[in-house]
Amino acid sequence: MAETQTARTGVAMVTIGTMLATMMQALDTTIANVALPYMSGTFASSYDQSTWVLTSYIVAAAIMTPPTGWLAERYGRRRLFLVSILGFTATSALCGLSMSLSEAVVARVLQGMAGAALVPLSQAILLDSYPRERHGQAMAIWGMGIMLGPILGPTLGGWLTQHWSWRFVYFINLPIGLLAALVIGAYVRETASGKPRKFDVFGFTTLSIAIACLQFVLDRGQLNDWFSSWQIIIAAAVAALSFYLFVVHIFTTDNPFIRPSLFLNRNFALGLLFIFIVGLVLYGTMALFPPLLQDLLDFPVVTIGILLAPRGVGTMIAMLVVGRLTQRLPPRALMMFGFLVNAWSMWGMSGFSLQVSAWDVFTWGVLQGFGLGFIFVPLTSTAFATLATERRTEAAGIYNLVRNIGSSIGISIVTTLVARNTQINHAAIAAEVSPLDASMRVTPLARLLGIHSAKWLDLLNAEVTRQASMIGYIDDFKLMMIMTLLAVPLVLLMASPPAGKGHDGDTAVTE
Repeated sequence: MAETQTARTGVAMVTIGTMLATMMQALDTTIANVALPYMSGTFASSYDQSTWVLTSYIVAAAIMTPPTGWLAERYGRRRLFLVSILGFTATSALCGLSMSLSEAVVARVLQGMAGAALVPLSQAILLDSYPRERHGQAMAIWGMGIMLGPILGPTLGGWLTQHWSWRFVYFINLPIGLLAALVIGAYVRETASGKPRKFDVFGFTTLSIAIACLQFVLDRGQLNDWFSSWQIIIAAAVAALSFYLFVVHIFTTDNPFIRPSLFLNRNFALGLLFIFIVGLVLYGTMALFPPLLQDLLDFPVVTIGILLAPRGVGTMIAMLVVGRLTQRLPPRALMMFGFLVNAWSMWGMSGFSLQVSAWDVFTWGVLQGFGLGFIFVPLTSTAFATLATERRTEAAGIYNLVRNIGSSIGISIVTTLVARNTQINHAAIAAEVSPLDASMRVTPLARLLGIHSAKWLDLLNAEVTRQASMIGYIDDFKLMMIMTLLAVPLVLLMASPPAGKGHDGDTAVTE
């Protein structure tokens, strides 16, 4: 009995330690967004220049995520986890202490590199800490950090920036990181180190170049009018060529950087597709709401944070429920339900107008978070259910890389479509509007200013732009609804996880 109690305590402590590390890294993907204007003021830089603080972190983290499996094999999973936590904590302090934009960008690059392994390692450790029949609960706990971090990041970042300073957006990681390191060091068992594979320099280099160039295209495409810019054309060509060389290389070399046999596992391959869609829809929606609420609907910044935060509450409630349901219902049924609920929330958002109430934003946001919770937990547990234990760390790195790429592409797609559709809708509406129209001439402003006055025409054009922008946002919500519905039948292609225990449930916990 005492031994069982000790094992349970060890699993609980490992769960707490991994969750602290996961939340810390997940928060930093969005927490700095709110502080960016204040950083621009401190560094006397333009907002466009300051966005490199965000881009540099994303690129560095994306590049260093795939090597997680090899590094864990070479140096041990526990050792790598501790180094990543302490490195992320130290570089967070450097970010907060930065005195210039160049220092901040360098610190963010180092922070992204140090923290890249945190999420895949925490996922693999939790899977090894729980028996197979409780993997749903383990992934529900892990998913709370992954999903809640980006959702709560802007709210927490705004509060810290408003009441303290933008530097505390980074300083908040210090106590969290130190506590996580202490717990992980005390309770996580080191993995057995065998003969390490030779590091595939060519594969790592080509994949890194492809990721960096792709991120550059996605970040700067809309600003530079996409393929009207030679910068975008060259970066896209280099990304395509590098990715082609990477794919050919891993299928033709003896010791590839990423072993292609992983993609032959049906559940894992489909899991990559679905987590790509989740990243696209979740982050795409999150990118739409702040400008929609602030610029178009004139909601105060504080109110926006309050309205967006409950989305995470919906996710948390769903994960608490679905963690238990995974033992009773087929994961595919839970995933299909989640996709349908998410599509329903997008349908509701497509009915927004310029008179939308805060309650509507709150309600549909919570519903979307609830649906995503039902997708994330069974998806993750099913995707890894048929993989060998020793392949989980490598697979987790790829899984999280695909999720991050999906989020980057989703943000780029929705922001581009809003801008393009606003222009198209503006032209269509303007063609039907004339200051000579009788309905226009009887409005109070028209009578007061005169239908031929410059002021009246400016106000009329501003209203047409507002209506055109609203239609652009609605079109984005409809697009994401369609993408979500198209994923529903594909869920049936996933195989049910094997029954029984895959391990004793404490292979990652110290005795």
